[in-house]
Amino acid sequence: MSDNKIIVFEQASKVYPGNIAALDGLSFDIEKGELVFLAGHSGAGKSTILKLIAGIEVASSGNVIVAGTNLARQSQNYRTFIRQHIGFVFQDHKILFDRDVYANVRLPLEIINKYNNAEIHTRVLSALESVGLEHKVHARPEQLSGGEQQRLCIARAIVHQPKILLADEPTANLDRANALRILELFKKFHRAGVTIVISAHDETILGDYGKRIFHLSHGKFRG
Repeated sequence: MSDNKIIVFEQASKVYPGNIAALDGLSFDIEKGELVFLAGHSGAGKSTILKLIAGIEVASSGNVIVAGTNLARQSQNYRTFIRQHIGFVFQDHKILFDRDVYANVRLPLEIINKYNNAEIHTRVLSALESVGLEHKVHARPEQLSGGEQQRLCIARAIVHQPKILLADEPTANLDRANALRILELFKKFHRAGVTIVISAHDETILGDYGKRIFHLSHGKFRG
């Protein structure tokens, strides 16, 4: 495998309980620093691909290799370790509404547990500044607009400076103007050398943002 390939799927399939096939023998690779889109209808398999890359789920068969490590052959503890190098913007946000913006972004650094308070503070403020929320540090999530809540999620995903950034439908439920602003943020992180994989069902907004778009339908690539 080329050292430049940071994500490799080899005949990867995923079958959920009830014999529900989410992915059917997918093979593809993504190079370091690449920006890639996964396009397709709801239920096409986009979210499953992202969860396999993140080590949240394991392939039923085949191989999923991330940064040279086959996640299908690793323990849950190792998959948890590798997620320290991956940022994930979840489709359902997973915002903690009992905490302010600062505390939400700080959370991944507390989980990783290798930074002192000064380092955490610097990283949180830097992440918020990078998404334009530095003026909302002590705001409550419910005080944010939909676009601002999405930017909060992105700040939380990049606060530990991951090598890989995954985003599951980050433009869903946003108007076109806010959706394009979110994509511009990802483009900025891409220019900084981060490998980015984004899922989207609305292909009309993708435009020239990615060099490659993988079109999915029922767990397979379509032409």
